Amino acid sequence: MIRKLVVLTAYALGVVAGGHAMAAPDASLVQVFPFPQPYRYTHHNDDFTVRVRVPGGVWQDLYEYRATVDLDTKQDASMVYFNFDGKVEVAVQKNNGDASRVTVRPDSKGIKASLKDGVAYFTLDKPQNLSVEFDGDKLHNLHIFTHAIRKDMPAVPADLTPYQVTEGKTPDFSQKEVFFGPGIHKGTYRIRSNSTIYIHGSAVLTSPLILDRVENVKIISDGLFNGVSGVKARDSRNVLFDGLIFINQPHGTLGCTASQDVEVRSIRTLGGGKWSDGLPNYSCERVNISDSFIRTSDDCVTVYNHRGDAWGSSRDITLRDSTLWSDVGHVIMIGMHGNTPSPAHPEAEVIERIRFSNIDVLEHDEDEPDYEGVIGIMAGDDNLVRDVVVDGMRVENIQEGKLFSFLVVNTAKYNTSPGRGIENITLRNVSHSGKGSPSASRIAGHDAGRRVRNIVLDNVTVGGKRLTGAESNVLDIGSHVDGVSFK
Repeated sequence: MIRKLVVLTAYALGVVAGGHAMAAPDASLVQVFPFPQPYRYTHHNDDFTVRVRVPGGVWQDLYEYRATVDLDTKQDASMVYFNFDGKVEVAVQKNNGDASRVTVRPDSKGIKASLKDGVAYFTLDKPQNLSVEFDGDKLHNLHIFTHAIRKDMPAVPADLTPYQVTEGKTPDFSQKEVFFGPGIHKGTYRIRSNSTIYIHGSAVLTSPLILDRVENVKIISDGLFNGVSGVKARDSRNVLFDGLIFINQPHGTLGCTASQDVEVRSIRTLGGGKWSDGLPNYSCERVNISDSFIRTSDDCVTVYNHRGDAWGSSRDITLRDSTLWSDVGHVIMIGMHGNTPSPAHPEAEVIERIRFSNIDVLEHDEDEPDYEGVIGIMAGDDNLVRDVVVDGMRVENIQEGKLFSFLVVNTAKYNTSPGRGIENITLRNVSHSGKGSPSASRIAGHDAGRRVRNIVLDNVTVGGKRLTGAESNVLDIGSHVDGVSFK
């Protein structure tokens, strides 16, 4: 009864503190998630003080997490997250040094902040994933991750001790529904088929969820994974990942290996570790990724075939309505790893029917010339890559790299044979602002039998200038290429 009274009182103020909310369709509500005690100071970054409120309501303080970004420099950025319905006002105070200007990115969101006495103010009318940058500082910036208030998230059970540490205690995964409540969770979490996992917004997991040969699984999260690598669907079917947030992961974040029918929604990740790929996919079919913010120190999203114990082709992979940021590496990478045929595994593999739409790219930085590209299609290991469409991509800055690379390769570092070819690739409405220091994009096959064919560049612009052909310092078309058209 006391719990219900607290929720109703908070609702009357337009505030729900980490609980379940029911609201009228036109009501504005904000849901904040206190950090689990007694660990309040262990993960905090004091660079910013961030507050949020419904318009005209009471300001609510958020917990500013410390998140390492950029493998090259290993800097501490900040991150906050909350849920809301309707409209919210956000105040971001810079605590160290002066502030003369503030930018809220992606630029395409059109969010303008006012700056007064070192505090930036702006309003959100729908959930967004954003970077707030004072005086152009992209390494000590604030990431804001938001989501609509979930009507299906269970309330905290009355008998669950708030902020408990579950180290050494494994939840009962024999149940169809498993709930991670507020607290620090450490353990081994092997997920069973036909189950739904709920993660409360004040839950912090320090171990991965293991999905190995399972089906019909839903992971629904308002909470946080800290220092966790290797959450993935492996040899699994019909899996949903919804709302997971990752910071400080040493390696890859959330992946898909030899799996089918995987839905990935609203994944937010900040990685500064070596090989901290964001969303890697190996030999998967029918994977749909949407509404995500991926900042990594390696490739943001990859589509590969064989590697390790994953075998088979990749088909029907989509990514839409997302923001990507690669401090080190590609933003999108397709085709590098596959199966070089052998007596034991005689079948070469295919990557096909890949779609990307409505993508914002904040940064791309890759120092190795052979591996540059916001959009990298590099076919190796006898892969054939075909039928790839990028429709609607806005690239804000290329620190060092290329807008795209379409290459059939046999790299000494990663491959055992060149790819079989690249066919039927379309870039449509792809723009680079012109900011940064990009080198020329490149298209090239490997030899007469391993070619690049049928490339369509439709309204592809660099600094406002549309590509119309090969051009020095802009686009290099090499040998063994057939049919590049410009629109």
